[in-house]
Amino acid sequence: MMMKKMIILPNCSLNQKPSIHPPSKLPHFSSSNLSIIIPTEKVKKTDREIIPLKVDVFKKLKTTWMKLLDGFVDSVFEFSDQTLHPNQINFAPVEEMGSAVTVTNIQGTLPQDFPHGVYIRNGGNPLFGGLKWVKSIFGESSFIWVEGEGMLHALYFKKASNGKSWEVLYNNRFVETDSFRLEKLEKKRPCFLPTVEGDSVAVLFAFLLNWVRFGKFNKDISNTNVFEHSGKFYSIAENHLPHQIDINTLHTLGNWDLDATAWNNRPFTSHPKKAPETGELVIMGVTSTKPFMEVGIISEDGKRMVHKVDVKLSRSSLSHEIGVTKRYNVILDYALTMDFNRLIRGGPFLKYDKEGYSRIGVMPRYGDSDSIKWFNVKPNCCMHLFNCFELNQHEVVVWGCRANDSVIPGPEKGLNKFEWFSQRFNNQNNKIVVNEEEDNNGGSLLPVAYQWRLNLRTGEVKEKCLIHQSIFMDFPFINLRFTGLPNKFGYAQLLHSSASSNSGMFKFGGLAKLQFQQHTSNDEFSLDDEEIKVECHMLEENSYCSGASFVPRENGEEEDDGWIIAHVHNEITNTSQTNKNILTATTKLIVWAALARINSPHIILRLAWRMPWGSLHCNKSCNLVSIMVEDEKKSDYESRQQQQEAWSDERTVKGMKNNNNLHHYHCIG
Repeated sequence: MMMKKMIILPNCSLNQKPSIHPPSKLPHFSSSNLSIIIPTEKVKKTDREIIPLKVDVFKKLKTTWMKLLDGFVDSVFEFSDQTLHPNQINFAPVEEMGSAVTVTNIQGTLPQDFPHGVYIRNGGNPLFGGLKWVKSIFGESSFIWVEGEGMLHALYFKKASNGKSWEVLYNNRFVETDSFRLEKLEKKRPCFLPTVEGDSVAVLFAFLLNWVRFGKFNKDISNTNVFEHSGKFYSIAENHLPHQIDINTLHTLGNWDLDATAWNNRPFTSHPKKAPETGELVIMGVTSTKPFMEVGIISEDGKRMVHKVDVKLSRSSLSHEIGVTKRYNVILDYALTMDFNRLIRGGPFLKYDKEGYSRIGVMPRYGDSDSIKWFNVKPNCCMHLFNCFELNQHEVVVWGCRANDSVIPGPEKGLNKFEWFSQRFNNQNNKIVVNEEEDNNGGSLLPVAYQWRLNLRTGEVKEKCLIHQSIFMDFPFINLRFTGLPNKFGYAQLLHSSASSNSGMFKFGGLAKLQFQQHTSNDEFSLDDEEIKVECHMLEENSYCSGASFVPRENGEEEDDGWIIAHVHNEITNTSQTNKNILTATTKLIVWAALARINSPHIILRLAWRMPWGSLHCNKSCNLVSIMVEDEKKSDYESRQQQQEAWSDERTVKGMKNNNNLHHYHCIG
């Protein structure tokens, strides 16, 4: 009898399309689903003897493939530490504390009505001694200064049992992303290759090898912001989903369990906004492939994506922040772009084009791409916003910090990085000319407070500097009770031009309080054409600040009734180095009364531990979060629901003064 040959394919089809996933996505086959079936002459045709295949072939192939790739990278690519300029020394990383420690050196007295809470800052803290540059047969590439692994720094404020004195604790901890665990805990060495700066061929191979080995182009650094939604807290950077953190221990709890099909695991803006009245979270995600930008609305309870739309940009604009008003989302589209085609042609992957166009889009909260009204504005780079709001029913006002150039990614290949930054931080003429036509890069990175008024009826744009153009500032913040609503006051960190130029890096030597507008006789706001009032407070020599945030007084009557809190570091006190090349300097936390002049008496908490500048995004990622929330009988969600019912539709400033029951204070916008 002729034996018939039979082949049974293990759970696959020849008609399926080839997979686009890297080897890490190969299906796993075990002995339970992969068998050899052999018909024999001793049994009937319907009977089969099943012999399990003991060897997991696909797992072996994948393991072997990954070992070969790792061996190739280890032998071809050489990782080295980038050298820090002497004036950049506070960008050096620090070690984890391990556990919270008590802050004992407190000068002054914290006010009795200062809120219990956690002041948390997020910033880059590179692994393995510092940022790396990589050399190979393909050329060189390096990580840029915003790419260090995220480290959370938290100060816990709690009133002692006697009800009079305060107990303050400090702790820090890395955000343990998947890529952090891979490099720090599993491989114990740098693994991801730099993909932003360097020779085009080297960057191309870095993208390819990162994707094939790890299933992602870049590390999940999670170093830019911390925000709250529906009672949960998240660490975030621009290129991945947020990571949920335990605010009490700083442990990482995992990725946000947002419906993956709704957002498709897209990147997530570092500066989401709470929509006025609804409490919904307005987000956006930017990628280097189409769709380049999508805007999403997450329900107040954090469980659903209630709206998502492709903005249909024609380029991948690396927009860093989104704005909101009572009815609209505000989208920034400027000429800082990611472009694989440009990289393939030999240019940089990330580039700011000073000749490129800039525009601002106003989109109804639940609109689509066709509903967006675009306003062309003078070419600029605006990374951060004070606030956006509606005026006279047909205007949207946008306040932000505007520069003529982008601080990232930095100079193109072949240019001296230190000289490039130093020139653009140098205020040669003691004034920045907006949209200057002459080829002069001096001071082009210095941002100024700026206003755009967008007329929804006529399409007209009115734009101007808000203050004298010799005062430079960034990382703005406001009383977040007024996000998306007309506000009177704003705050920002004052950029120290000469210190920044001498170090080739951002340094902020003071704080500014801006008074945007005055009340009219009928208690409404008015905007005039004059420069606004600004109060500047400069720190002592060689001292620079980060992480500035506004903390409102719980029962405050005025918009500016509260405190400004910031970390301050004096670089002269960098006294020594250990054998691990970690500085043993100190950092101060200073609290100012915001209602009075900023230079009024303040409280200083001297930490015995240095807090690095990180990526400087940490200036915007600071929160004072109530630690009493768990003791409340009602959930934060239910409390906000009651607040919303009590708020009037007009949402005037007078009405907002009574909104004093929010538990969480965040600097995310």
